[in-house]
Amino acid sequence: MEVKHSEDALEVLKSAKVVAVVGISPNPERPSYYTTEKVVRKGKHRVYLVNPKYAGQRIFDIEVLPSLRDVPEPVDIVNVYRNPTHVEPIVQEAIDIGAKVVWLQPGAENYEVIEKYKDRIRFVYNACIGVEAGYL
Repeated sequence: MEVKHSEDALEVLKSAKVVAVVGISPNPERPSYYTTEKVVRKGKHRVYLVNPKYAGQRIFDIEVLPSLRDVPEPVDIVNVYRNPTHVEPIVQEAIDIGAKVVWLQPGAENYEVIEKYKDRIRFVYNACIGVEAGYL
């Protein structure tokens, strides 16, 4: 189920309708902010923002939700901007809500977690969603 190559990553992004961004920051200098901004601007996906620290605030005029369970529709891609040590509970929650793909942004890769859950959910890593969005 793993996806490693950017051409596959682009296909995942093209077929997705709903992207939930976990670890969004309101700081424009953070990768979670400026790469998500590219995806939002493209307008090809419904984007939900998830970060309990900023829940209730608005970023890109989108309300930040406290958890993936608060996303009101099925999620195609759970796009993760978190330290690798915090990835496993996000993957578990992604599986619980029936998400199709967990996309671990550069720096969020946790290969032990990928190995543990690769038979339960598809992973994308070694590819940046902001770069891939530029191709859409």
